Amino acid sequence: MTSKSCTPYYYRPFTLDPLGCDAVTIGHNFRHYLSYHLGRFQGCAQNYIYEALAYTVRDRLMVDWRHTWNTQLQPGTRRAHYMSLEFLIGRSLGNHLLNMGIRTATDQAMLDYSQKLEDVLEQEPDAGLGNGGLGRLAACFMDSCATLRLPVIGYGLRYEYGMFRQYIENGYQKEATDHWLQNGNPWEIERIEYTQHVQFGGYTEHYHDQQGRARARWVGTDDILAIPFDMPVSGYRNRTVNTLRLWKAAATDEFNLDQFNAGSYTEAVQAKNQAEHISMVLYPNDSSENGKELRLRQQYFLASASIKDAMRIWVRHGEFEYHHFAAENVFQMNDTHPTIAVAELMRILLDDKGVEWEDAWAITSQCMAYTNHTLLPEALEKWPVSLFERLLPRLLEIIYEINARFLRTVSMKWPGDTDRQRRMSIIEEGPVRYVRMAWLAIVGSFSVNGVAALHSQLLRDGLFHDFYQLWPEKFNNKTNGVTPRRWIAYANPGMTALISEHIGDEWIADLGQIERLKQLVSFDNKAFHAHWRAVKLANKQRLAALVKSECHVEFDPAALFDVQVKRIHEYKRQLLNVLHVVYLYLRIKHGNLDNWVNRCVLIGGKAAPGYYMAKSIIKLINNVADVVNNDPDVNGRLKVAFIPNYRVSAMEVIAPATDLSEQISTAGKEASGTGNMKFMMNGAVTIGTYDGANIEIMDAVGTENFFLFGLHAEQVETLRHDYRPWEYIERDQALHDVIDLLRCGHFNQSEPGIFDSILDSMLSASDPWMTVADFRSYVDAQHAVALAWQDTEKWTQMSIMNTACSGFFSTDRTMQEYNREIWKLVQPPVEMTPGVLSPDVE
Repeated sequence: MTSKSCTPYYYRPFTLDPLGCDAVTIGHNFRHYLSYHLGRFQGCAQNYIYEALAYTVRDRLMVDWRHTWNTQLQPGTRRAHYMSLEFLIGRSLGNHLLNMGIRTATDQAMLDYSQKLEDVLEQEPDAGLGNGGLGRLAACFMDSCATLRLPVIGYGLRYEYGMFRQYIENGYQKEATDHWLQNGNPWEIERIEYTQHVQFGGYTEHYHDQQGRARARWVGTDDILAIPFDMPVSGYRNRTVNTLRLWKAAATDEFNLDQFNAGSYTEAVQAKNQAEHISMVLYPNDSSENGKELRLRQQYFLASASIKDAMRIWVRHGEFEYHHFAAENVFQMNDTHPTIAVAELMRILLDDKGVEWEDAWAITSQCMAYTNHTLLPEALEKWPVSLFERLLPRLLEIIYEINARFLRTVSMKWPGDTDRQRRMSIIEEGPVRYVRMAWLAIVGSFSVNGVAALHSQLLRDGLFHDFYQLWPEKFNNKTNGVTPRRWIAYANPGMTALISEHIGDEWIADLGQIERLKQLVSFDNKAFHAHWRAVKLANKQRLAALVKSECHVEFDPAALFDVQVKRIHEYKRQLLNVLHVVYLYLRIKHGNLDNWVNRCVLIGGKAAPGYYMAKSIIKLINNVADVVNNDPDVNGRLKVAFIPNYRVSAMEVIAPATDLSEQISTAGKEASGTGNMKFMMNGAVTIGTYDGANIEIMDAVGTENFFLFGLHAEQVETLRHDYRPWEYIERDQALHDVIDLLRCGHFNQSEPGIFDSILDSMLSASDPWMTVADFRSYVDAQHAVALAWQDTEKWTQMSIMNTACSGFFSTDRTMQEYNREIWKLVQPPVEMTPGVLSPDVE
């Protein structure tokens, strides 16, 4: 029998048929997965219901996911690779249902099987892939890139355990393991065929090749496997599904069989265990040498595997002329964590591909871009040279050469300025020599951006001033944003429906259109205002239920909901918030209730396990809450709660319910902030310092719709040289009374002295956060908040205006700026037939 074609079947293009998205078909597929794949039936545990539904929804993403790969891998397509050590994606199921437009059908399918979709959604754990704003920003970026149909792949680590699960015991933060993968992850697909080898240790061997050119190779290494797991990132109703590729570390051999047979069971699996540690836990405590080493291993593991994978894709689907690589690839390094990528790409080009130094540097410096997220010098990572010598000896040699050539450039620009050369050197000299990772990123990148207008200005004028003077064209600003799909459309369906009823629903994919809400701000639109308040009240009732469940504190939804949720750090000044709570408590005790407003204060966030002061502040918050909530004189006028284990899914409840958003960092310390944007989009009014993105929020809404207080960044710097906290206390009786009440132990009567370190730090002339200096201005601003809250119509108007002015703070705008000014990607064509896969698809 003669074959009609000599092309094997598995090399031919084939069609993947789209699946039905009606309630009946979804229900049938759900039952199939529950019964045949999971072997469960109705009445089983809820987590199996979630898992079956997740597989059902993932199947419906698959056609568009494969089609997106197909279009983005066409030869000549320029791609961006977003490298981040964190992707705080939260839960996936509800987000995909929204983006695919099948929430209603899925809701009905679940009801047909006697399940409430809301209950099923609650079964999904928050993905333990991030910690705070940096990781959530990366997740929002990925959402917007998919919605904008930009060919961007995210690269991160597949952590077995998240940072930690926080719980509160006797007011103290306690940490438990966050084994978010305990029951598996139905959204991920293991792509073992694209496994990469990552090297550590060993030594460099120098030799001459057949043409007599000096070469180097890294030999004698301990290799570790990087196994990719792909997660889909769906765009909003545009049939685009981008990829988040996460690397899992594994040993090259499962275990040493000879040792195992000899009875040395522990030693037999030692290499396997050591390898897996790399992707075991998010952010190991780096207060120890072992912790520092593990973190550097994580960073190099991410950079090496990701660059090798990007090069594999380019070679497979493009051409082999390496001088074209930068024209078709760009790497965005999210903060300093992945910046070892500069040296790693150089190593691959020099050692593995045989490219000459000048050509390799031209390629590297034309495809690397760096985003800075901090103004705190101590947060800019640097690693001991000795650690580099042991773990990454070849990389250190390359960094030395990069630095030597760079310092020659500096010397030519500023002859004889040895102080400047010392400041700008990638290698920090001293008793212990360090590699400055941010410096490496700046030298090796064609773009360096900050994440808010003030932040970028302070980078140019301060932290990176020397580099800015050398390369002003490299520096630019990209103000952060957040995705309106997750933070309004999904998190706040009541408000979404109300807005869409009046201006249509196109604003969800183009938040600039939300500006049309301004026509409804005036007092004449009483029905709309009443409906707006009703939606807010329902959201507050939902948050009150969460607070009661997790904190055992009763919040009155009629009260002002005053919220500060973010990472616990001294510069974010949760302490200033606590001082105001104590001030309000004293007002109640003294009977000073003029213009009183009932207030519920919610604070949440995690402190790094080794950060003693931050953990002490959590203890203080909880002790103050315990006293305030149980004092009969307070009588419900003031409630305080610390919500444990702050996470994305909690924020989805908190943001829609918040009336007052606390963004009170010391001016000049917050790079941007994105929590402020989430609250603003949901109609909260901000009380904040002139810092980070607060400035741009205030510019957008107007000073009349923002409560500004405190010193400006330049005033903070001026005051730093002659700061006298006691002078503020002596001339402000209210502040004096607050400090006295804390010092006398009113909030720690059975635990004497536990808050002395907080008081000593706050009252020190060297306190960099200047909490005391901003107290009076903060209290006055809070008084203005109370007066505004008493005028219901005025507050409603302010709330609507904040939402109406939030269009600029969409990550869609942010990513369009990244693409227009840095990445220069082209959206793939849409005319290809969905479902048809080429043999070259990933």
